[in-house]
Amino acid sequence: MKALVVGGAGSTGTPIVEGLLHRGYRVTILHRGMHEPDLPSEVEHIHADPHWKDSIAEALSGKSFDTVIAVYGRLRHFAELLRGKTPRLISVGGALAIYKGWMRITDANPWESMEESPVLVSEDHPLATAAGVDHFSQQVRESEQLVMKYHAEGEYVATHFRYPSVYGPRHLAAPEWAIIRRSRDGRRQIIAPGGGMVIVSRGFADNLAHAVMLALDNPEASAGQIYNICDETMMYNREWVQVLSQILNHRFDLVEMPFDILPKSFRAAPPLLLFRYHRVMDISKVKQQLGYRDLVPAKKALEITVQWYLNNPPPPGGELEKNLGDPFDYDYEDRLIEIYRTYCATMTDEFSQVPAPEVVWRHPYPHPQKRGDVR
Repeated sequence: MKALVVGGAGSTGTPIVEGLLHRGYRVTILHRGMHEPDLPSEVEHIHADPHWKDSIAEALSGKSFDTVIAVYGRLRHFAELLRGKTPRLISVGGALAIYKGWMRITDANPWESMEESPVLVSEDHPLATAAGVDHFSQQVRESEQLVMKYHAEGEYVATHFRYPSVYGPRHLAAPEWAIIRRSRDGRRQIIAPGGGMVIVSRGFADNLAHAVMLALDNPEASAGQIYNICDETMMYNREWVQVLSQILNHRFDLVEMPFDILPKSFRAAPPLLLFRYHRVMDISKVKQQLGYRDLVPAKKALEITVQWYLNNPPPPGGELEKNLGDPFDYDYEDRLIEIYRTYCATMTDEFSQVPAPEVVWRHPYPHPQKRGDVR
């Protein structure tokens, strides 16, 4: 059996390739060749740009595969060009772009345009079809719809996954690096907008690859389905920082600042902490239909991630940090913290000078001392 993995060099692509090899597939990966993965020598490589239709068409000319797993590139082109070249397509897109108000991906500061969202959000939630999304999000939606259209027309059997915020080794914009580098640099203070009390669905690369393999192993159950996928274990962002701190054996002081007072284009905190509202995916469907459970527990997954980046630290100011969008400008962070703490001290003093109404709290249930007491 032959399998093609589009984008097999990244965080989830590598464990997907490993899963296919374990199942006896002859695997080919299609990628740009910018980041050569450490894969077994029997894995074939096609170097092509998966963003352009003519490049994809040329790369696929004369080829066919029993299964294609597309985790990278412009899915709408693959959805069209894979007709007649494979009977099975498993595709991947991003949840943040799908659900209205979750994130305007191409904005310079997408955290500032976020909208409130319910908890949990299922695959068929109205936010997945609500009007008013940005151009990028609309293209992501149309790609999903095109895959399902060709499935309905019998061009191939398709399954689509909506990925969360991904973490793990080989990530091109690793969220954990924002914490790891600050620990390595000896930082003690981290600004936590909103106190870090937001929950963002996240998925360890091996867990997401495991879900993809479950779809491959259960073609009848997964045929024509769209699945949310993320770790079963959810963490508040401040809890995420605390778990990473424990793994790094480093103590951080979280400086809690209200979102409302942050300056425009604020970037003085780890990007994951900039989410203003919960982004929580309902994954009950993939659990019920495919039996998904986390392959790696969240804390263990973070330990693996931290150790990988400690062993493979990206260069300061390099590609990963640019992709992450964290300037690591500690002088700027310290100045904001100083201003904020001065402001808090002044405000607390002014609050204390305002006469406050007297309120005597009592437990609402009665605690009678003798029979007949009503309180």
